[in-house]
Amino acid sequence: MSSFSELAEVAPHLIWDGVAGRVVEGEQATLSVIELEPDVVVPEHRHVNEQLGVLVAGSLTFRIADESRELRPGALWSIPAHTPHEVHVGPEGAVVVEAFAPARSDWAALERLDGATPRWP
Repeated sequence: MSSFSELAEVAPHLIWDGVAGRVVEGEQATLSVIELEPDVVVPEHRHVNEQLGVLVAGSLTFRIADESRELRPGALWSIPAHTPHEVHVGPEGAVVVEAFAPARSDWAALERLDGATPRWP
């Protein structure tokens, strides 16, 4: 198996309705490109994984614990493990790149979508 691949070759996981993620897995971390449809709400949730991200396209209103921000491309975030967070996607949708540690082993059970072309780059 090669250490290299292309984003378009990775079938996305359906994380929530309107939220799909293409992932590359390491032993201890997951890197994901998450595509969010316009006006989607990612409900409040928390997980054991530390989460780091950057918004590369679109807009989000992101709440982490008690802090909320409207984000544009180039915005960064850091979410400690077990911290509640939620996202409201803007009218143009969004693309984010996120890293999770430890790896998101729970995503292996998610439905995979066929033939979806990445929105970015």
